[in-house]
Amino acid sequence: MSGAGGFVGHHLLEHVLATTDWAVTATDSFRHKGRSDRIAAVLAPHPEWRRRVTVVTHDLAAPYTAVMAAGLGDVDYMVAVASQSHVDRSITDPVPFVTNNILVALSTLELARVIRPRAVILVSTDEVYGPVELGSTGWPEWAPILPSNPYAGSKAAQEALAISYWRTYDIPVVITNTANVFAERQSPEKFLPMLIRGISRGETVTIHGRPGEIGTRHYIHARNVADAWLWILRELPPARFGNAGRPDRYNTTGPEPVSNLDLARQVAAIAGRPLRYELVDFHSARARPGHDPHYGLDMGKVSALGWKPPVPFAESLERTVRWAIANPSWLLDA
Repeated sequence: MSGAGGFVGHHLLEHVLATTDWAVTATDSFRHKGRSDRIAAVLAPHPEWRRRVTVVTHDLAAPYTAVMAAGLGDVDYMVAVASQSHVDRSITDPVPFVTNNILVALSTLELARVIRPRAVILVSTDEVYGPVELGSTGWPEWAPILPSNPYAGSKAAQEALAISYWRTYDIPVVITNTANVFAERQSPEKFLPMLIRGISRGETVTIHGRPGEIGTRHYIHARNVADAWLWILRELPPARFGNAGRPDRYNTTGPEPVSNLDLARQVAAIAGRPLRYELVDFHSARARPGHDPHYGLDMGKVSALGWKPPVPFAESLERTVRWAIANPSWLLDA
């Protein structure tokens, strides 16, 4: 798996170690948002897991050498998690941001050409589809790709590369599109930990929207989405070129949209603190082009196939908020 020190990546690592007997090669460059202390936090309570994990520090935007590829041994599955994912930074300085994400995907796909795994999951986002209408059930798989900002565009580019490798080189790619992921040890630049930090300190928090139109998102806990990826790997052999016209794609998301204001209210209730907030019309094209008020994915396909999030949203949210308040060092800027 790539990006093991990242927010989502380290939760995937934890879930694999907790629910399987698999050995894991965990790669990260540790030069963006990857942190070795996240991996340490996963392994510390379970010293027996250490023998199953090999951490490889490597610039994920650079090619893997033949020696490195051979040293990985037999690899059954690859999960490409690593990407920069912050919309604001992609808008402020798009060239290095987009270049990094494209090269990370390219390096991973080139490695897959060498080691020939049974499946490669490319982790993508709901944002490649652009905004949905308020009240919509969300985009289904293979809806038109209409990214609104450079981050979303870079993820769409990753998808296009993966599809081309599926066709040209018979790489068993599976694309998953995921909504907003939250959990413990998330960077405080993201909305939920920003809310937790501000509300727990008694500060006024910013809510994006205006009266009558508050931004909405679908949310899913990182361990839930990790469960979905493992379920896909175990239960759904990837389509291969020659037998299908395109690779498999699955939406892995939470079932219901949550408004930014409702999320803040829930955080305040869990924290036992009053909610002080101001509305900022952040999503209008004039105020900040590239931000969309409503994102959403239709998870009907995976639901019909038999997967659902094992831990409900409310329970996941309460656990995350309480953990963050009890571990305030993870809410510091980093």
